[in-house]
This record gives sequence, structure tokens and C-alpha cells, in this order.
Amino acid sequence: MYKILVVDDEVMIRKLIRKYAEFEKHEVSEASNGIEAVVMCRDNKYDIVIMDIMMPELDGFSACREIRKSSNVPIIMLSARGEEYDKINGFELGIDDYVVKPFSPRELMLRIDVILRRGKQNAQVNDVFETDGLKIDFTAHIVSANGKRLEMSPKEYDLLFYMVRNKNIALTRERLISDVWGYDFYGDDRTLDTHIKLLRKTLGEYSKHIVTVRGVGYRFEA
Repeated sequence: MYKILVVDDEVMIRKLIRKYAEFEKHEVSEASNGIEAVVMCRDNKYDIVIMDIMMPELDGFSACREIRKSSNVPIIMLSARGEEYDKINGFELGIDDYVVKPFSPRELMLRIDVILRRGKQNAQVNDVFETDGLKIDFTAHIVSANGKRLEMSPKEYDLLFYMVRNKNIALTRERLISDVWGYDFYGDDRTLDTHIKLLRKTLGEYSKHIVTVRGVGYRFEA
């Protein structure tokens, strides 16, 4: 059972998500704007937050920014717009997934389950990978370059960890999307390219290890 916070100014959206979440035995709390969400995340511990972007008082992006100051709780962003700018902005803020309205409640529940199960699996792995000055501690969920810790979004961690565990293997775009996102992906596959771009930016000089395999996908070389 997961403890879920649903943040949306539309009552019907909150009711819809609550209906499906409670059917799967999850505990659901609700907030109608970003300010409520920030306060509730400070006072309570949630397994995941599902949050709309366009809301009164405080929008979803601003609320996410505030929540990230004190918590790494997984966040799925909801939006009536599927614009690439919104997606990039959200991923840079550290969200785990982006869902465009109207959405399938069943698919949303599946995404929640995949995100949380993967988080538990990563926590159970007990090893460290090092190459040059890049160090990846899978157990502590820490990536550092030349002794300096790198801040990444949860999805950047997932993508990097997966590629490192499959280092020197050419990974197809389809395999990366399927194994990292963990569900049948119906959106624009540019989402993968966006995350690769953000990951390379975060890695800086170590982005050289992520190689584009033309016509196939990507490979982590070490």
C-alpha cells in the first residue's frame, strides 16, 4: 500500500485518481493548490505525489521547486499541455514522470507502481562503480565527479544506473524506454532524448561516456 498525495484544483480529477488508487488499497490525501501541497509535504511523509501544473495560489512547477528543497519524494506531473518546454522544465526540477491530460487512470496507477518498485530495487543493490573520476554508489544513490556530488533528478539516476549496469552494450531506444520507464510508452520518444540531454549536462566532462549509437540508441562506454 502506498501513501499518495493528489494535487489538483479540479475536484473531478482528484476524485478519479482517488477512486482507482483506493481500489488498489492505497491511502490518498488531497490538496487543491500548490501551497497546500508544499505544507502537506513538510508535515507528512508520502510515497509519491501526483501534481497538476496549472493551479491557483502556486503552480505545480513552483510547488515542485519548494518540495525539492526538503524532499526527494517521487513526483508525477499532470498537464493539459504536452509541450516539450513543460516536460523539460519539469524534468529539470526533478519530477519522475509527466502525464498529459486526458489520461488513463489505469496507466497512471501502473506508472506509480513502476516508479516505486524501481526505487526499492535500487535501494537493495549494494555495490559501487568507478571510472576515471566518476563514482556511482548504487546503494546510497549518490553520483560524484572528482569527489563532488552531482545533483540529479530521480529519472536521471534511473537512466544512468541502468546504462552503467549494461555498460559497453548498445541499448536500443525501445529497450531503454521499456526498461527504464517500465511500461508501454505511448508518448513522444523524444522524452528519452530529453533525459539523455539533461543527463549529459549534469555529467559535464563525463558525458563522453554516453555515446550515441546512430540508428540504434545509446551506449555507456567504460
